[in-house]
Amino acid sequence: MFIDQTVYTGRPKDERLSKELRCYDLLDSLGIVYRRVDHDHADHIEDCHAVEGLLGAKICKNLFLCNRQQTDFYLLLMPGDKPFKTKLLSHQLNVSRLSFAGPEHMEKYLGVTPGSASVLGLMNDPEGAVRLLIDRDLLSDSWFACHPCINTSSLRFPIQDLLEKVLPALGHEPSFVDLPWELSE
Repeated sequence: MFIDQTVYTGRPKDERLSKELRCYDLLDSLGIVYRRVDHDHADHIEDCHAVEGLLGAKICKNLFLCNRQQTDFYLLLMPGDKPFKTKLLSHQLNVSRLSFAGPEHMEKYLGVTPGSASVLGLMNDPEGAVRLLIDRDLLSDSWFACHPCINTSSLRFPIQDLLEKVLPALGHEPSFVDLPWELSE
């Protein structure tokens, strides 16, 4: 995977997709200082490990989930290296069965394609159809890292800015969950 070894401060100066530019507009409007690394498509969290070294922050895993009826949608933010089992989260939420939502729902509610899910995509959900879930273990880091609605760049900014500025601006109150590091059968 090609990674531009430069760590940029702020928005790019070259031409980008509007959904990416809207992320920078949001962060800039909130006065958030962020670092950015550009790279080839990073479709899976494993693709992000080299980027994490440049950013000096772990990129979180963003999972877009739904209930069996595909009427309730969830965006789960969790540490990228933490294993995930839908059954454990379903139990915490008291939802009979969770599964991964399809790309058509991801596009409809977050305005992104698979591999580009991000908390910043919640700006495309002004009606609040998506419930935001944050694994408490993310709160132990000083930095928050994610894609700007496209998986060819990654951003880093303070976790406090996520909680105190970004989420209120997006109008999505998070629910905090506790997922285990060890999965037992």
